[in-house]
Amino acid sequence: MLSELDQFYLTKEEPLKGCLLALREIILALDSNISTSWRYKAPFFLYKGKSFCYLWLDKKTREPYIGIIEGNKIDHPLLEKGNRVRMKILRIKPNQDLPIDSIQSILNQALGLCKVTSKQAKKLK
Repeated sequence: MLSELDQFYLTKEEPLKGCLLALREIILALDSNISTSWRYKAPFFLYKGKSFCYLWLDKKTREPYIGIIEGNKIDHPLLEKGNRVRMKILRIKPNQDLPIDSIQSILNQALGLCKVTSKQAKKLK
């Protein structure tokens, strides 16, 4: 029996399925300290146990996006704030080539924020 996390990816039709699996691989390849978790009925990616980003599908378009937890601290033209306070999203078109350089650039900025927060937490202990 598949876990809910596996079902999220494997029950989707192509090209959405392939797109989501590729995004997962891109995110996991950023750092060996990134792990996956199933939270709020979505795949979350954690850096040393702290939420870093997640994958979700837009309710209207059914297209995927990457939600960046600390996105409000990142300035990038592809990120959308909408009515979110803390997060921003990066919309992905599953029928087009992935903008890998942009995805990696944004995620590395977000990861950098997690690393700084992680170092600050260690200093407080």
